[in-house]
Amino acid sequence: MRKLASIRKIDTIRPIEGADAIECAVIGGWTVVVKKGEFAAGDLAVYCEIDSWIPHALAPFLSKGNEPRVYDGIAGERLRTIRLRGQLSQGLLLPANIGGICVLGLEVGMDVSAILSITKYEAPIPACLAGEVKGMFPSWLQKTDQERIQNLKEELAYWAKEQHAWEITEKLDGASMTAYLRDGEFGVCSRNLDLKPSETNSLWKVAVANDLELKLRRANRNIALQGELIGEGIQGNPYKSKGQDFFLFDIYNIDTNKYFTPAERKAFVDEFDIKHVPVLGTLTMDESTTIADLLMSAEGKSVMGMVGCEREGLVFKILDMQCSFKAISNKFLLKGGN
Repeated sequence: MRKLASIRKIDTIRPIEGADAIECAVIGGWTVVVKKGEFAAGDLAVYCEIDSWIPHALAPFLSKGNEPRVYDGIAGERLRTIRLRGQLSQGLLLPANIGGICVLGLEVGMDVSAILSITKYEAPIPACLAGEVKGMFPSWLQKTDQERIQNLKEELAYWAKEQHAWEITEKLDGASMTAYLRDGEFGVCSRNLDLKPSETNSLWKVAVANDLELKLRRANRNIALQGELIGEGIQGNPYKSKGQDFFLFDIYNIDTNKYFTPAERKAFVDEFDIKHVPVLGTLTMDESTTIADLLMSAEGKSVMGMVGCEREGLVFKILDMQCSFKAISNKFLLKGGN
């Protein structure tokens, strides 16, 4: 589960050129603009990630003197990637005694999202994706949500020493989709819901158009195909696609609770003729690899179609074991991407 608000130690504070009232706090791979003198290196604080919905009572200054917005019944504001005086700022730092809690006695890394009523902002679901609900997303599946590289500073140091080879794929800007077969039952899920069959729901329509049930039954295994639904009516259709389509990025073995390796996944999609997100190559990290390097590599133009839109980012998966993360392009986020 994503830790929207967690106890973190500030790594360092650095000045912002030409700024007298603000400075930059560094937390792992994140940089946050803060008031000068409010925090010091080594301090414990509550770090809130981008996409967090922050209640107005915790940080009224986020509304900049305006009436706060309302999301899911809570007045507040969404945290987005911004630049202040040329400095990238992602997220929010709150003091150690915010919301009536005292972080000084809490463990670094502890998730305090629920304590502070901080939730994740989710964009409204397009009408074409709404459908009749069969149930919540199945507990025997894993949701498709990679950890961001900014939260993996220590892990990156370890991976660099091990010098694993990583598959690199483009992260597509669409809607999460899962098609599964379990003990003879076929189903289709959005990010959070298991949906009943429907002739109008885009997820089900694309599953039928791509013969995903037939292909899963031919495979005769308890597995789930997970990928991105892209096209018209979804995220503004950045790739200028005609209609809608499914691009796979993972295959989950329900019986073993493990994902296919990149090689196993490639063999499967080749055998059953399933579209795959773009594979851009491989990377072997070493001790010179930094979070900044990986974030820079995430920036660039999408290889989907000929429109040259800014890609959302990259996903990295170790070739021979269960390990992955994502690097989201800051250019994409600064342009308003989710």
